[in-house]
Amino acid sequence: MGLLDKRFEAQPALKNIFEQRNARLKEIINERLRTGKSLRTAEDNVIPVVFHVVLSGRMEVTDEQIRAQLDTINKDYFGAADHLAQVPSYFKSLFGQSGIQFCLAQRTPDDRPTTGIEIVTTTRNSFDYTTNLVKHAESGGLDAWDPDKYLNIWICDLSGGVLGYATFPDDGVPDEQGVVVDYSCLPGGSFTAYNGGKTLTHELGHYFNLFHIWGDDNDSCTRDDGISDTPRQQGSTGTCPTGIVRDQCTPTGNGIMYQNYMDYTPDDCLLMFTREQVAVMEATLLGNRLSLLSSNACTPVNLKNKDASIQSITQPEQRICTNTFIPQIILENRGAETLTSVRIRAVIDDGTEQNYTWTGSLATYQRVTVTLAELQTTEGNHILNISTFNPNGAADEDPSNDALSMDFIYYEPIDPPVVESFESLFPPRGWDIVNEDGGTTWEKTSIASKTGSSSVRISNFNNQVIGQRDYLRLPTVNIAGTDSAFVSFEVAAATNTSSSAQGNVWDSLQVLISTDCGLSYTSVYKKWGSTLVTRRGATRVAFTPNASEWRREEIDISEFIGQGEILVAFLNSSGTENDIFLDDINLRTVTINPNLKEAGFLVTPNPTSGRVSVQFYPHPERLRSVSILTVGGKKIAEKLVTGEVSTNVYEFDLTNYASGLYIVKAEFEDRVLTKKIIKN
Repeated sequence: MGLLDKRFEAQPALKNIFEQRNARLKEIINERLRTGKSLRTAEDNVIPVVFHVVLSGRMEVTDEQIRAQLDTINKDYFGAADHLAQVPSYFKSLFGQSGIQFCLAQRTPDDRPTTGIEIVTTTRNSFDYTTNLVKHAESGGLDAWDPDKYLNIWICDLSGGVLGYATFPDDGVPDEQGVVVDYSCLPGGSFTAYNGGKTLTHELGHYFNLFHIWGDDNDSCTRDDGISDTPRQQGSTGTCPTGIVRDQCTPTGNGIMYQNYMDYTPDDCLLMFTREQVAVMEATLLGNRLSLLSSNACTPVNLKNKDASIQSITQPEQRICTNTFIPQIILENRGAETLTSVRIRAVIDDGTEQNYTWTGSLATYQRVTVTLAELQTTEGNHILNISTFNPNGAADEDPSNDALSMDFIYYEPIDPPVVESFESLFPPRGWDIVNEDGGTTWEKTSIASKTGSSSVRISNFNNQVIGQRDYLRLPTVNIAGTDSAFVSFEVAAATNTSSSAQGNVWDSLQVLISTDCGLSYTSVYKKWGSTLVTRRGATRVAFTPNASEWRREEIDISEFIGQGEILVAFLNSSGTENDIFLDDINLRTVTINPNLKEAGFLVTPNPTSGRVSVQFYPHPERLRSVSILTVGGKKIAEKLVTGEVSTNVYEFDLTNYASGLYIVKAEFEDRVLTKKIIKN
């Protein structure tokens, strides 16, 4: 509950989502109670479970403990008869029996056999429940399996005396959904009074949207758990009482329900969910957690004899910069027979198929990288389709994993400028978006713009995942042979927390340059927090900029001219703060007149009928004035320069002067330059 309150504080919109969802859920629950609907009367309500055991070398959890834990939650959720027998007579009518059951997963997300238990030895002595480090391999834990298909349960050593914690529906990020429990509270564990496996029963209640029975109101009796058939309760129960227990929230009648799994009562005294609690959990399962019921993870893998599979396409990249490429795949043997040959077919769009024969020796579940023949493509957005057939000279017995496809683009490099205000097709021709995590990414929006009616936005406010990287990439541009190059754009950004907060993880925006078609990048611009925002102060709703909340940025990228073809990308790295908008992206180059580059001082046009431009190259440092004189030395126009020289171009208008010869004079601190000009 502390974690949930912390998220509500950081994201008030999340609290609104919870309240709206619970209001809708209440209507569904009332209908289930009125009609007597129950999952116990239905079939196939079994949820696949994977236990991720993350412990240091000095600790141990046995498979027997895991199986005993699974048996415990199945009995608790089914409402075992021996539990009902122990419930006091005055609560028996409220005893809830759920149709929710659990199985150890029989197959992994990539359809390999499993016991439903994976174990890793970590270098961490313990895990803090506020960090979720146990849920990520990179921080010493184990990554979740697909949370839409598996109930993920992590077993570890939790610090601070915490026995467990869980995610509510819509709470947290997808790859952190599930339950964490301390290893000492498994059946037979070392935590006396809490080693009967009921901690997991309790935390799964949260996973299915149940709150603590006492309502987490600091013992004030002002709030309850939202369940009408659980008595109000002042606070949690820390002992194992007997008989009727009353408190200031329920001072009369049958007293509090300390036997309820959503209390903190020691395990031996925990016996029941109520009928309405069961209705909440079943309604939540059929709503927010419904995909778990369509998972095939409880079904053992049926290994075929001949089964060649394409595990992934590793080449080409999403964008290619030449019209030829060599496809590369990872081939996996999913059959019982050793795979010695397979035919592979590759085709771009609906074009001509290219066939290839792989030979080798690949044992069951082994993989090999296979390089195919070169393919040629044309400009545009394309789909590459690759499939396998004829493993070991016969029909593939499981064609469901024989084919994969990928989108890629190829466009010839274009000449500058690139000017884009996002008023039509998105992504524009030759642009692409790299969204490796498949989550929130760049999108066109009409809710705000600097010019026109549209811009692009990335919704960091609604993205609860920290560190996701999303690229918005321009076409490849050839800037060779120019004298300078610039990228400019309009940006609008805000934060959810105060932009002056210390130690915060911020959304960041970078501009990157690649000279190798996106394989590597150089950052030329990076801002976050107070340096990025265009609205000061915390914005606790999704940010929509007004007309004055845009800032123009310009970046000199002239250092990359010698590289020729470049790829410019905007990179957002999420910090769960607030939305970022971009508009009026412009990649432009400047090419200096060769005569000006040679002379360093040029007057054009010459002759002139009126307006004349005086240009300098390079930038005229220490310039003090530019004037126009008659041949007799009379000054007819002058532009004085004070302080730092701000421009290298000075305009004059001779329209109202007589035809003839004039002198253009540029005075520097250390020299004087002159040019003759004819006025027609």
